[in-house]
This record gives sequence, C-alpha cells and structure tokens, in this order.
Amino acid sequence: MRTKSILALAFCLSLAFCATSQQKLANSREKDPRYQYNMGLFYLNGNDLDTAVRHLDKSLALSPGYFPAWNALGLAKSMQGKFQDSAAAYRKCLEINPKFTEARNNLGTIYQELNFLDKAEAEFKGALEDTTYASRELPSYNLARLYFTMERLDDALEYARKCVQIKPRFAMAFNLEGLILEKKGDLNGALESYEEAVQIVPGEPTFNFNLGVACFKSGSLERAKEIFEKIFPLVKDEATKTKIREYLDLIRKQEGPGAGR
Repeated sequence: MRTKSILALAFCLSLAFCATSQQKLANSREKDPRYQYNMGLFYLNGNDLDTAVRHLDKSLALSPGYFPAWNALGLAKSMQGKFQDSAAAYRKCLEINPKFTEARNNLGTIYQELNFLDKAEAEFKGALEDTTYASRELPSYNLARLYFTMERLDDALEYARKCVQIKPRFAMAFNLEGLILEKKGDLNGALESYEEAVQIVPGEPTFNFNLGVACFKSGSLERAKEIFEKIFPLVKDEATKTKIREYLDLIRKQEGPGAGR
C-alpha cells in the first residue's frame, strides 16, 4: 500500500510539474515578440486575417522596432483591403530598416492600388536597384504591369523581358509579355509568349484563355477550340465562361454546318 501511495504521490507531483512548465512556457510565449510574429504568419497563411493582425499587433507592442512584423502587418492590412493602413505599416518597416527591400516592393504595390503611380514607380525602381534582393523579378514584373496600365507599352515590354531574364520560368511575366505584344499588334510574338506561360503552368486557365484568344485571332481555329474546351470546366468566373461560349459559337459558325459531325 505504501508503495502505491508513493507512486500516486510521484504521479501527482509529475502532473503538477508538467502543468507548471506548460504555464511558464505559455507565459514566455505571451511575452516573446518573435513567437507572436510567427503566430501572425501562421494565421496569415491560413487567411485568418483578424487573428493574424492581433498577433502581429502584440508582437509590435512587445518590440516596436521588430521590422519583419511591420512588413507582415502591411501584408495583412492589404489583404483586408485597408490600403492606407498597409502603406503606413510598410513605411514604418522601412523607417526602421531602409534596406528591407521586400517592404519597398510591397509598398509599391499598395501605392499602385491607391493610384499613386509616381510613388509606385519610385518604390519598384528602388527595389530593383538592390542587387542583393533575392526576388528582383518581382519589382521588374510590377514595373511592367504598372507601365502596361499606363499605356507605356515599350517600357512595359522592357521590364517584362528583364523579369524573365532574372527568373526564366516566371509564367506570369510571359503572360504579361503576351498581353503587351498583343496590344502592340504583334500577334505572333504574343502567341509565343502565351505558349511559354502555358508550358510552365499548363493548368492555369487565364494563360490558356489568352492563348486560345490569340489562336482564334490568328486563324488557328482548331487549336483555339481545343484550348477553350479543355479549360471551360476549370474556369470559375462566369464572365469568362460566357466569353468562352461566345468564342466556341464563333468557331462553329466559321467551321460550317457540317463541323463536329
């Protein structure tokens, strides 16, 4: 009996020790800005934006100079559609660490959303000038996209091509290059660019749709039909589905009454 009592006491003491250790760990985490930051990233990746912001705010309350948390907060606020708050967070990040180029590129995207195009251009160019930045294809792509919306097609094409020089398998850049070339009237060049994008990401509906439209415009009706029929079940956007139906109807009319029988 005595042995059983000792074992029971030891077991209870063990449980008490575990509970105390867990409480200490919880208290430690509550006061750890890096832990709160990591939790913010966890919830950000899970698209639980309100919880992410709470953890990031807690991280910054504990350590106001922790610049990665300001960058993550800027991203969370942008995903919430709070672009002014997002820009403020990115600016604070860069105030603390002007060399944190990721925040500079992110700030450029927010300025573009806010239609501050000159400011966006300056931030993207500043990010691209940092030769140590591991993701230099992003500001290059963003400049191409910015210039495309501004109808500066030659500049847009220059930066789209710089982007694929930096990262040869950046499918979005090839797709953008196709859009630029198509707008410049170079349909053959656009077809080649769309083909590159589709080869890199075969299942992406947007790239395939653009390729299908270019094939239709070039007179490659059979290829266009094949592409449209392949991607139709994958497309979620009803407006795009309607366009695909319209292209397929046009193709059938041009093929004649005996087509497909």
